[in-house]
Parts: sequence; structure tokens; C-alpha cells
Amino acid sequence: MRGDHEPERKCVLSGAHGARDTLIRLALGPDGSVAPDVRARAQGRGAWIGVDRATLEGAQAKGRLKAALARAFKTGELTIADDLGARIEAALRQALLDRLGLEARAGTLITGSEKIETAARRGEVHLLLHAADAGADGSAKLDQALRMGGRMDGRSDDGGEEEHRQGLVFPAERAILSLALGRQNVVHIAIIERGAAARVRQLLARWRAFIGPVQGSERFPPKRESLSRSPESTD
Repeated sequence: MRGDHEPERKCVLSGAHGARDTLIRLALGPDGSVAPDVRARAQGRGAWIGVDRATLEGAQAKGRLKAALARAFKTGELTIADDLGARIEAALRQALLDRLGLEARAGTLITGSEKIETAARRGEVHLLLHAADAGADGSAKLDQALRMGGRMDGRSDDGGEEEHRQGLVFPAERAILSLALGRQNVVHIAIIERGAAARVRQLLARWRAFIGPVQGSERFPPKRESLSRSPESTD
């Protein structure tokens, strides 16, 4: 559960406020270049965005992004790469893939349809993911096992039941998942520990919110509810 006093950040484009993990940080380099800092670890000044890629690129094309960042960084000496949106998307995807790798090494992640089905029927699966190119029949079979197990995909941060009662579509194909996990033909992934599921779900939500609607997006609506007009805090 998030603390009541968690610092919030302001989106420089929309003016909305939200928790750090719902926005994306952009960092200003010593040479004046603007780069994605999706892990929010880079030194120096940062600015935050809470819009999707299409909105970002539209603002960049019209010069609104540079103007907003110039105000946030208090300098007009900025260099913004033309492919900033693509770089942010790639960074968000890599952050999630890295997290999946960590969970696999920690033993909180399983693959293989048979193993997942067994775990799901036992109520051990807190989060189920299907590759974007997963077969409909195989996904539906595991979704049914998940429902029968009664675990759904875990519980929300406030302790209430999550709204999702089936697997979520991962917006990348099996080849990407297989490479990230160092395993062959990874089509489905199950997370079997609640904390791990929350970590993966948060990164997936942020990535999905940025890239916008994709195949199967009706299963996983972007989460922007936390954005508000509450008082701003700075970097």
C-alpha cells in the first residue's frame, strides 16, 4: 500500500499530478540532451511526463514539449532526439523485461503451460501474462484454470479484489520473452508471489499506458486514475 504522504510529480505537458511510479522521468544531461530516465535514478534535474506516446510526439512536433521542458529545466539549451518517444517505449519495455528476469531468478515466476495450469488451479498464481502472439485456445485454457483457482491476479494495493479475472496480454511476442528469460518458447508467464505480481503489474501498467491501445488492450485498461491536481512537489 502506498504511503499517505508519497511525493507526487507534475506532468509538464498536461499539468496533472501523480505518484512517481505512474509518470516517466526525463533527465537533462550535462550536454543539454534530454533522455529517458524511467528508473528515476539519473543525477541532476528531471522533468516528468504522464501522457502517452502519441500525445508526447504530437507535442514534440508542435514545439510544446521543448517549451515545457525549457521551463521545467530553466534553460533553453536543450537537445531533444527526434526518436524520444521510441526511446522511452524501449526503456519501459526493458525495465519490465529486466524485472521478469529478476523474478525468474528469485523463483517467483514460472513458465510452461502445464506448470502454469497446475499452479493456477491450486490458487497459486497472482498474475498471468500471455505473449502478444499466444494462441487464443491456450490462453483461454489458462484463464479458465486461473478462475477455477480463485486467485485471480492477486489483490489491489488497498487490499481489495483486483478487477481482472484472466491473464493479461503482454505487448511483445514470445521471442522477446524467451530472450529476456533465457528460455525457449516462452508464451505464458505466471507470477506466484503477491509482491512480485505487484512489481510486475506496476511496470506493465506504465508501459501499456505509454504505448496506448494494443492487441488485447481491453483486458488491461491504462491506469491513469492516480493523476490529479494535487499540490506539486519538485525533483
